Amino acid sequence: MIVEEQLIDAALRSWKSNADRTEKFFHALSEEQLQQEVAPGRNRLLYLWGHLASVSDGMLPLLGIGPRLHPELEATFVTNPDRSGTTLFTASAIKQAAAEIDRELWSAFTKWTATEWIAKHTAVSDEDFVREPHRNRFSVLLSRTAHMAFHYGQVVLTKPRE
Repeated sequence: MIVEEQLIDAALRSWKSNADRTEKFFHALSEEQLQQEVAPGRNRLLYLWGHLASVSDGMLPLLGIGPRLHPELEATFVTNPDRSGTTLFTASAIKQAAAEIDRELWSAFTKWTATEWIAKHTAVSDEDFVREPHRNRFSVLLSRTAHMAFHYGQVVLTKPRE
C-alpha cells in the first residue's frame, strides 16, 4: 500500500469508527432520553442527532456525489437552533435518514482513488482551487470527521456512569 492509500485508509477508518459509535449511542436511546439536553439550556440529543445527519447529507453535493437525500432536515437542524419552532423529526425518521445518508457516503468513499480524494469539492471554483489545493474532498472528510467526533463527545457526557 502506498503512503497516500495508507493516509486515506486511516481517515476512512476514523470516519467509520466515529459514525459507528455515534449510531450505536443514538440507537440505544428512547424517545424520552433523546429529549435530554447535553447541558442545561443547550441542545437536546435528538437535535444533535438530526444535526449530524443533516451535515452529512450536505456532504453529498459538496463532494459531488449527488443531491441531498433529506434536504428537509437542514432548516430544523442546521439553519435554526434547537427549539426554534421548526418541525422536530421523530427518532425513527432521523434514524432512517441517517442510515440512508451514511450508506450513500460510504459507498462513494470506498470507491474513490487517491486522485479522486484530492479533487476539488464543489464549493470551490477552478481558479480558487489552483491557489488553494487543500480545498479538496479529503479535507472535507477530515473536517466532518472532527465535527462528528466533537458532537459525539458532547452527547456521550449525558450517559450516566455505571
